Amino acid sequence: MSQHPETGPVAPSLEQARRQIDRYGLSADPQAVLVAARLMAAGARVGQAGEVHFGRFGLSTGRYRLLADLEDHGGEKSPSQLAASLGVSRATVTGLVAGLEKEGLVARRPSAEDGRGNVVILTARGADRLRELAPEHFARMQAMVGGLSPEERTTFLDLLGRVVAGVDALIED
Repeated sequence: MSQHPETGPVAPSLEQARRQIDRYGLSADPQAVLVAARLMAAGARVGQAGEVHFGRFGLSTGRYRLLADLEDHGGEKSPSQLAASLGVSRATVTGLVAGLEKEGLVARRPSAEDGRGNVVILTARGADRLRELAPEHFARMQAMVGGLSPEERTTFLDLLGRVVAGVDALIED
């Protein structure tokens, strides 16, 4: 990928995809490869921008997602439930919770349902942090897709859902 001075990396072109496919003597559809390559590049760029965005609030994307997930579920969940809903490992949740706990944004307490396990709870300080960042966060999220009409956003959500359903093609054995 080349670099564009104002916007950063430039995703591959259709011609580059064709050349790469031809170089290896493959019969892949260059347009399909290009769409996938650009989606991966866009995902990486959005991920990097997300880290900068949440860094303004002293969070990472993962820490924000965990806090928001707790808030969306009554302020309490088990670590395994958090891992499942966030699509990460229990070890990742443990690390996220440890950092958030040090800042007083979450706490752990014994589970009322399972005396052997713990639950993670959103503290008042954690709820306050979410409330404080909400106006800027949601304004920036809206601005990010501001160039799309409501109809285009509806179409994009449908297309994105279908692409995400095909992500397993990258990780299947």
